Amino acid sequence: MEYMNVKEAAKKWDLPERRVTALCRAGRIIGARKIGKLWMIPSSAPKPLDGRTKEYAEQARPVHSYIVSPTFPRYTEEGAHMKAVNAFEKTYKYLPPYTAFTPYRVCPIGAHSDHNLGKITGFAIDKGIHIAYGPKQNGVVEIQSLQFPKRAQWHVNSTPENKQGDWADHLRGATIALHHRYPLRVGLCAIIDGELPIGGLSSSAAVIITFINALCTLNNIKLSEQELIQTALEAENKYVGVACGKLDQSCEVYCQKNHLLYMDIKDDTYELIPQNTKMKPFKIAIFFSGLERSLASSKFNMRVDELRSAVYALKAFSGMEYGKFGETNARDVPWEVYQQYKDRLPQNWRKRAEHWYTEFDRVEQGAEAWRRGDLEQFGRLIFESGRSSIENWETGSPELIKLYEIMTQTQGIYGGRFSGAGFKGCCMALIDPAYEGSILEKVERDYLSAFPNLEGKYSAHICHSADGVKLR
Repeated sequence: MEYMNVKEAAKKWDLPERRVTALCRAGRIIGARKIGKLWMIPSSAPKPLDGRTKEYAEQARPVHSYIVSPTFPRYTEEGAHMKAVNAFEKTYKYLPPYTAFTPYRVCPIGAHSDHNLGKITGFAIDKGIHIAYGPKQNGVVEIQSLQFPKRAQWHVNSTPENKQGDWADHLRGATIALHHRYPLRVGLCAIIDGELPIGGLSSSAAVIITFINALCTLNNIKLSEQELIQTALEAENKYVGVACGKLDQSCEVYCQKNHLLYMDIKDDTYELIPQNTKMKPFKIAIFFSGLERSLASSKFNMRVDELRSAVYALKAFSGMEYGKFGETNARDVPWEVYQQYKDRLPQNWRKRAEHWYTEFDRVEQGAEAWRRGDLEQFGRLIFESGRSSIENWETGSPELIKLYEIMTQTQGIYGGRFSGAGFKGCCMALIDPAYEGSILEKVERDYLSAFPNLEGKYSAHICHSADGVKLR
């Protein structure tokens, strides 16, 4: 989130600096925070209303509805920060003392490899999850998402040990994972809102990281970046039951604007490769299929198990020590061993391994293409990754596969693929800004011609690379 100081706000709103400072002290400027001796104000904060006006009286009038009811489909293209703040004020009758933001991510190359210690690439994007929150000294967590119909509640010291089957399971798991590391005493009341539709942009990881960051702020806990990533990962792996790796969390924490994250999951080393000054301009397009997805209820975990089964068998065939199944990773087995024994694997296992090993190579090639500023080659590798996801990893609903095929036939798209698990959700693409209008028109026309029932649910969005989450 971007902030401005009192002087900048005064100039923007045509107010005296002393007046802006007084409004901050009075809690009249939404999201304003005092850091040391300075007031910092969200750049998106609206000019505070004059207390003598009818508009101010209307805004200050008590609202009796305690729960903010969402409408469906529900997502916000812009302004999720202010919607969360306004909903908090309506619900709790005071302005939220704190706000925070975590970006979504896209992974151009490196899909379906982090859970087996592969290499990945990624961007954080300038859309994500916003939270408005305040402390509850009794330790109760009371939270609502504007994208789901029910408020969730639990205590930081007595979080249910088993999933409750709703959207807040990710946050219960995060509470337990954080409490295992640090004592929690202060709970929170919070409203969260998300930009863009749910599915394919790591929204679950973004919600978890946002929530952990808020709990840490209120409990005066200072997490390192590595601790934040691992805590968020445990919430998904151990509580929710998704066998994902740390790609999502790493992108949302480490990324920097105009840089490509290039990371080796085996040892967590990473490089932020700056955009080459000779590189052609690009934007990030998100094409949402109109279908939402849940990793835990999809075939995601099965694919991971099939890959591990292939690796386990390769170790046995080659005489390697193969240990425990759950601790087996494709990174343990060299490419040469896979090549020697792959024909002895069942077809499905061989396909999963083929994707993993070729994706590993694509990531390394992609990092070098990006370093050179060769956006065309980088885009071709993204398309190859998408094709392997369809043919070897065997993900993709008919809708997503159609989107992928349309992208390959659309002028101005450097490269694209499924974003996320690839069972439903969305596709991402790097596009030439000069073709933005024609790309959006063609993809929508061709997609809705194939799936007319998704009109009104399909959507396209243009994004840019962004910085990762700011730790408190």
